[in-house]
Amino acid sequence: MVKRSRSGRAAPADDVFAARKRKPVPHEFVLEALAPLGPETRPMFGCVAVYVEDKIVLVLRDKPAPALDNGVWLATTQEHHAALRPEFPSMRSIEVLGSGVTGWQVLPAESPDFEEAALRACALILAGDPRIGKVPGQRRQRSASPRAKKAAAKPPAKKAAAKPPAKKAAAKPPAKAKKATAKLPARKAAAKLPATGRARG
Repeated sequence: MVKRSRSGRAAPADDVFAARKRKPVPHEFVLEALAPLGPETRPMFGCVAVYVEDKIVLVLRDKPAPALDNGVWLATTQEHHAALRPEFPSMRSIEVLGSGVTGWQVLPAESPDFEEAALRACALILAGDPRIGKVPGQRRQRSASPRAKKAAAKPPAKKAAAKPPAKKAAAKPPAKAKKATAKLPARKAAAKLPATGRARG
């Protein structure tokens, strides 16, 4: 029923303002298993990323297409695949991330041992297994240009100690201009005056 305000305008129904229902977290039993670590969740590409402290450890995916990559994604790297394979026989590369071997691996939801494998992954995370979990940002550092890597590897050049400025020679007072002295003519021998007698009275 549409309510009308005193002004006569139609007021929107109450259910318009009702909070939208939050989408359920896919494979929520994973978060329950990680509860002792206080995991945080953040949306990521239509999935739910799971963080423990500063590390992203898992991504929970349940999307209509492509359904084959639905399940639990493990934040790992290629160097750990061989060691994790015995723990997770159904683990494989993620097809939506491109062809070839991907660093991240998926525990497919379609596998018969999916829940068991997902809980095993949670047990490894609870135990602090270094094979699962990444600190975001490391990938950006690794993908830096070779020139930037080379510059980062070089120790900073030592600055040459600044030499104290050379002391300026004490300024000599300007030479006094010699006054041009006119040469006086050599004095002639004083003319001898004849002795004069006293005036007679």
